Amino acid sequence: MAKIRLGMVGGGQGGFIGAVHRIAARLDDEFELVAGALSSDPIRALDSANSIGIVEARAYTSYQRMAETEAKRSDGIEAVAIVTPNDSHADIATIFLNHGIHVICDKPLAVSVEQARMLGAAAAKSGKILAVTYNYRGYPLIRQARAMCVSREIGKIRIVEVEYLQDWLAERIEIGGSKGAQWRTDPERTGGAGAIGDIGVHAFDLARYVTGLRLDALSAELTSFVPGRRVDDDARVLLRFEDGAKGLLWASQVAIGNENGLAIRVYGDRGGLEWHQSEPNELWYSQLGSPTQKLTRGGPGISVAAGQATRLPAGHPEGYLEAFAFIYKEVAAAIRASQNATDRNDESSFAMAIDGIAGLNFIQAALLSSAGGGVWQAVEKPS
Repeated sequence: MAKIRLGMVGGGQGGFIGAVHRIAARLDDEFELVAGALSSDPIRALDSANSIGIVEARAYTSYQRMAETEAKRSDGIEAVAIVTPNDSHADIATIFLNHGIHVICDKPLAVSVEQARMLGAAAAKSGKILAVTYNYRGYPLIRQARAMCVSREIGKIRIVEVEYLQDWLAERIEIGGSKGAQWRTDPERTGGAGAIGDIGVHAFDLARYVTGLRLDALSAELTSFVPGRRVDDDARVLLRFEDGAKGLLWASQVAIGNENGLAIRVYGDRGGLEWHQSEPNELWYSQLGSPTQKLTRGGPGISVAAGQATRLPAGHPEGYLEAFAFIYKEVAAAIRASQNATDRNDESSFAMAIDGIAGLNFIQAALLSSAGGGVWQAVEKPS
């Protein structure tokens, strides 16, 4: 099959996440990057395009121009990856959807619930896919944990704990020239959220995805530990899920000694599960009254969903890039299904508009709760 023609907005030289998206898109030979508006700076946009092999005629200095031009070409892009700061996601995605181009958007989907809902409506009207790269869903053993929760192998879920810990913002590096830190700590560009919107929403989506539970209410304490910082750099959130389950979410970017500490623990009335991104090929499974077992990616007893997300034989490690790439692989399958007017299986699949809206509902509720002194705040269900 021909590769899906992909464009990219953002992701110019010196950026981190744009390069990750490009690797992920290439890994399974499903996409070919053919066009890009890689920077808001015209010179940097052209230099960045040249450095990754995009021909000059399709190296754009404006994403509006890119959408208009590519939509008219017989060989125009079929999908676009948006890897810009949060405040630009909604405008960029809307323009490409309105031009009939599938969208793969970095998280969060927007900076407000209203924007996210408008994007969902635009995607529905266009008939195109709006994917959100909650990439941690792509790990095989996260798929395994989800399958075990949904099938109630650990019984009725009682407790959910999830954490995402970093230390890169332990000092006020946003005033020292770090571009990534500058926009992430600017409330005008993030919708007022700091760590809760940057990594906390990843942790929330992971808990939501693995357990299959919907969040009813939360109580949040968001703190700016670094003097002068205008957004939270530490978030502690109590969670009340449907059906009586309780949870705890901790997201911090000032927890010194933690590079990228993502972990989830789920406990039911018959067993428990524990997974750490630092050891992504291991899932610890405890059954009441039995020794704890280590399940491995590709090992015995792995679910179909986990097997589908696995590329290599057991014992060969797979990690962050492979998990990210599996999201792109699923999006590619969905794009091909839409082109062929066939149905696709959404079970254990990538995040879409409704998941993006759920993330913004979570962020908004956390901000409101914290502003009210940690008051319990109902979390609106996405629709």
